[in-house]
Amino acid sequence: MQTTNTTYRLDDGTGSIEVKQWIDSDTIEQNNPIKAKLVEGAYCRAWGKLKSFNDRRSVGAQIIRPVEDMNEVSYHLLEATSIHLFFTRGAPGGAGAGAGAANANGGAGQQGAGAYGAYDLSGYNPVARKVFQYLREAPQTNEGLHQHAIAASLGLESADVLRAGDDLLAGGLIYTTVDDHTWAVLEAD
Repeated sequence: MQTTNTTYRLDDGTGSIEVKQWIDSDTIEQNNPIKAKLVEGAYCRAWGKLKSFNDRRSVGAQIIRPVEDMNEVSYHLLEATSIHLFFTRGAPGGAGAGAGAANANGGAGQQGAGAYGAYDLSGYNPVARKVFQYLREAPQTNEGLHQHAIAASLGLESADVLRAGDDLLAGGLIYTTVDDHTWAVLEAD
């Protein structure tokens, strides 16, 4: 515990991460009964946003509460497995459908102004260009595509895709949607 935040180290079986919950100075006087129930070695549930600072990742949590129903633990393990399989093997029942659809309309997107349309990608590395082209051509919802799905589809390392995404974000070519690692193309006027 510190004066500005409480830092927890959480491990869910897939890895551990620091979770920081910032202290609101307005409510510092009140006793929080939920916080008193959090004990080392017990299960808890945290809601927050993934942050990255100096190449260290952490979660900025809005809510941390103890798990009172052990079904939540089973649910989390099943959810983590499902998400891992989705990002490494694709959607259930559609193993090859996404790649075929991307190739089918890929040629049409490259007519006219070139492979990148009205976008100037001359200052970007080849990985950033691949990621951008994939974001433009791949079928997707209005939530965009997640970094891991892009890496799996292109056969690239996730860290390389993350760096390419950061470059494209800084250049204003893409934007984040549901989280910091799900992106969509910012349409040019």
